[in-house]
Amino acid sequence: MINFKHSVEAIGVCHSPYKQKFGIPRQPGLVDAKGTIELIGDYNHPDFVEGIEQYSHLWLIFSFHENLTQGFKAKVRPPRLGGNDKMGVLATRSTFRPNGIGQSVVRLHSVNRKNGQIRINISGMDLVDSTPILDIKPYLPFSDNIQDATAGFAQQAPQQLDVHFSQAALQTLSEQTNHYEVEALISQVLSQDPRPAYKKNNEDCKIYHISLYELNISWQVVENIVIVKNITNIF
Repeated sequence: MINFKHSVEAIGVCHSPYKQKFGIPRQPGLVDAKGTIELIGDYNHPDFVEGIEQYSHLWLIFSFHENLTQGFKAKVRPPRLGGNDKMGVLATRSTFRPNGIGQSVVRLHSVNRKNGQIRINISGMDLVDSTPILDIKPYLPFSDNIQDATAGFAQQAPQQLDVHFSQAALQTLSEQTNHYEVEALISQVLSQDPRPAYKKNNEDCKIYHISLYELNISWQVVENIVIVKNITNIF
């Protein structure tokens, strides 16, 4: 066995609308969520991002920090297989991994350099708020976009559900400064059907809750349609 030790520290923190793991899209790019990466410590220096704005997308290497204490298993139950069949963890994108490291591609919008703080504005992330960023690399279309790649049981994008808002939910949204953007984000997130895999295709009367930005959203799936029942301010 190779005795390999290497210390890793965060170079930044990702700020996203996702305040909890439940509701986060299972892959990047499925929801047009907007967020920022705030560089920290010695990495908060203009030299580290010199030239980065010439790229349209970035790879984020990050830590599944909220899962680390729970460990991992050699086999997991992928949601795309209904949560019943098991596969090797290295054959999936499970968030419970041997070293707790994740990788996502995001769109780069701009870099702000203000008052000594560097913030990278991104979208399409699938990271919970305050996720530690371990590294950032540019996305290279000529090598990263493999046209003839195959992906086993996850070759196709998951089916999306229609999302309807109650009048009460729309009333709360109308009071938000950026209500059109928030409504679009809620619709995109819930259309992915964040429920546990075993709940899908079965009768489900449960009312679920997710937190986005500073809002608590109550919703239910009725005949394969997501009904947003109520939206309240967390604070």
